[in-house]
Amino acid sequence: MPQPVVRPPLDPAVARTRLVVREALASLPAPGTVIVALSGGADSLALAAAVAFEAPKLGLRAASVTVDHGLQAGSDAVAARAAEVAAGLGLDARVVSVQVVANGTGTEAAARDARYRALFDAARDAGASAVLTAHTLDDQAETVLLGLARGAGATSLSGMPPVSEQDDILLLRPFLGVRRTGTEAACAAQGLEPWHDPHNDDPRFARVRVRRTVLPVIESELGPGIADALARTAEQLQEDAAAFAEMIEETIEDIVEHAEAGIAVSASALAANPAALRHRIIRHVVASEFHVSLTRGQTLEVARLVTDWAGQGPIDLPGCRARRAGALVVFEASGTP
Repeated sequence: MPQPVVRPPLDPAVARTRLVVREALASLPAPGTVIVALSGGADSLALAAAVAFEAPKLGLRAASVTVDHGLQAGSDAVAARAAEVAAGLGLDARVVSVQVVANGTGTEAAARDARYRALFDAARDAGASAVLTAHTLDDQAETVLLGLARGAGATSLSGMPPVSEQDDILLLRPFLGVRRTGTEAACAAQGLEPWHDPHNDDPRFARVRVRRTVLPVIESELGPGIADALARTAEQLQEDAAAFAEMIEETIEDIVEHAEAGIAVSASALAANPAALRHRIIRHVVASEFHVSLTRGQTLEVARLVTDWAGQGPIDLPGCRARRAGALVVFEASGTP
């Protein structure tokens, strides 16, 4: 009589990565395609393995895109190795080379922008419904702490959302509840050898200093669990941001009208709203119309056109200017006569 096949128990770290990926993919239309952003590091490698396992069971085709930023010697070989590993997992692997041009934004930000452009371009080319990135709970905690240090508002402190959308393509971050140690353990359990990015140890980058120095000091002084607490803070603020966004959508239709070279908002309607909602409406109007973000100081200056109007002149803002015109606050493109 043949003996039953006894499978070894699934490693808990692998099970965790597969579960959160399954939950993230479950709502996507099948058949369809999803793209995994794969650097070759432990986080993205664990994600690629989980997607390769779960996607076919949901009727989805899975592909990986490795972006070669060309910022380090041998980056092309690293990218090729990541694609080779992805192909071994059963993914349709692709390498995309990009040119990183800082233009005053800093190399890290410029590389991130170039990477996301490449990922979404690849998703459009493949007809994919979603791009998955491997940001972890630790990444979320670092994002919140960096936003706090910069004096950012609640929107920035809410960190990275688990789901967002760009041009009808979803951006999914299924690992936001997974610790970095969990992705490393998942790779080890599956015999996957991650690449270690030297930039992750380079103290020139603020995120590295937060990761290697700031968070460990905070945990040593205040006790463990700081990263989890910061991630919970982000979740709570995301709920607040969603509520504010709904309120703004309901309010803005009644108080906004088109202007000759931009858009205008009723000053009395702005004044009737609480400061928190008034400031968010101002930022939303500018972002929607001119595709730029206002700082806290710039937002408060615009708000003074409503709450402290004393005949002051136009306020220059990034890409536009704001001025009071009777009962309206008018936002118009920079250079408008």
